[in-house]
Amino acid sequence: MKFEVEVECTPVEARTFLGLPDLTPLHEAWIEKMKTLSLQGPSSEDWNKLMTTWSKGMPGMTEGFETWQKLMLTASGMAPKDDSKAKPGK
Repeated sequence: MKFEVEVECTPVEARTFLGLPDLTPLHEAWIEKMKTLSLQGPSSEDWNKLMTTWSKGMPGMTEGFETWQKLMLTASGMAPKDDSKAKPGK
């Protein structure tokens, strides 16, 4: 036996009927935050939080970043010259 029921309702009505929470205030707050970020960009405080989280969460990240930075500077020809390898007297 096959039994089908078709119900026409809005998403809000369906969530209410199923007993799901109303997340409209949370959704509106998220949209406002995203609008602000897209118009103004992340603040220096946001970047600081991100880097702090990354450095605490990923040990060795700063060393990896420094290695990557040296590699890019060397490739671009902007790396400081290493005088420790220079022969004495020259």
